[in-house]
Amino acid sequence: MKTLSLTSPLDMHLHFREGDMLKLVAPLTAAHFAGGVIMPNLVPPVDNQERLLAYREEIRASVPDFEPYMTLFFRGYTESELAAAKPHILGIKLYPQGATTNSDAGVASLKEAERVMEMMQDMEIPLLVHGEDPDQFVMDREAGFLPTYAELAQKFPKLQITMEHITTAAATALLDHHENLRATVTVQHLICTLDDVAGGLLNPHLFCKPILKRPEDREALVNAALNHPKLMFGSDSAPHPIDKKECCGCAAGCFTAPIALPLLAELFDKHDQLDALQAFVSERAQALYGVRPPATEVQLEASPFEVPARYGDVVPLYAGQSLAWRVAAVL
Repeated sequence: MKTLSLTSPLDMHLHFREGDMLKLVAPLTAAHFAGGVIMPNLVPPVDNQERLLAYREEIRASVPDFEPYMTLFFRGYTESELAAAKPHILGIKLYPQGATTNSDAGVASLKEAERVMEMMQDMEIPLLVHGEDPDQFVMDREAGFLPTYAELAQKFPKLQITMEHITTAAATALLDHHENLRATVTVQHLICTLDDVAGGLLNPHLFCKPILKRPEDREALVNAALNHPKLMFGSDSAPHPIDKKECCGCAAGCFTAPIALPLLAELFDKHDQLDALQAFVSERAQALYGVRPPATEVQLEASPFEVPARYGDVVPLYAGQSLAWRVAAVL
C-alpha cells in the first residue's frame, strides 16, 4: 500500500463563515491542516480592526490548534489603520464589486484603490485579489482581468500580489512574467472542467466562482501545481447549507475541506509526483509569505474512503462517492 506523510499542510484560501457554520466547518479543516488564510467577505465584511480581532478569536475558540492567517477586506484605509492592522494580518483581499459571493462592498474603481496599494507596498502588506472582471462573459472574466494583474505588478513592483484561485493556462503563464505575482489554485480546478458541472445533469456542488474552465486550462494548472514555485494550494472551500446549493439560483462554492488532501494525493500519485505534494501544500506558501505554521504531520494511505453524504447541513464535493486515498492519521 502506498503511503505519504505531509508536514504542516496549509490551505491558503478558506471560507469559515461565522457562528454555527464556523463551528461546523472549521474543525473539518483543522483536522488536516495546520493553518490557513481566512477570507474576509462576511456580512458585514471584515474591514476594521475590531471586527478582525473578534473574528480571529471566534476562530481560535473553535479550532485552538489551528493557525488562522487573517485578511482584511479591501477599502480606503488610512495609513494609521494599515499600521495598526499589519501585525494581525497576512494581507488585504481585494474583490471587484459584484464579482463573487458577498462582494457588493468590493472595489468599484481600481484607479481609486491605488493610493491604498501604494501604502501597502511601502508597508510590505501583501495584496490578495479575486481576479475577475464581472462585466465580461462568465468564461472570460479571469482572462479579462489578467491585463490588470500585469498593470498592477508593473506599477507596484515591490507589492506582493496573489492571484487567488487561478483557473486558466494564461494565468499560469503570467507567473513567469512578473516577479511579484504568485497564485493559489483549488483542488476542483485541478481535477474537473466545466463539463463536470454542466455537461450532463447540472451538478450544483461543482458550481463555483471563478467557474471551471476547459481541459487545456486544467492541464496547465496541474503542470504548474506539480512544478511551479509560485503556485500554492488554496482550497477556496466554501460551505453553503444544502437549501442554498440544491435550489434555483444556487450559491457559488465547493465544500472540499474534508477531502482536499486525499484528492490531491490521488492527483499527484497519478502523475508519479507524490514527493512534490509537500511543496504544493506547505513549502511554497511558507517561502512566499514567510509564515511558520504549527508542526503537524498528516499521514495518508492509498486505501478507499467513502465521502459522507453530509457534514451537518453542508454537502461536500463527491458526497457518497469513494476516493482512492484517505487520511490515516494526524500527529
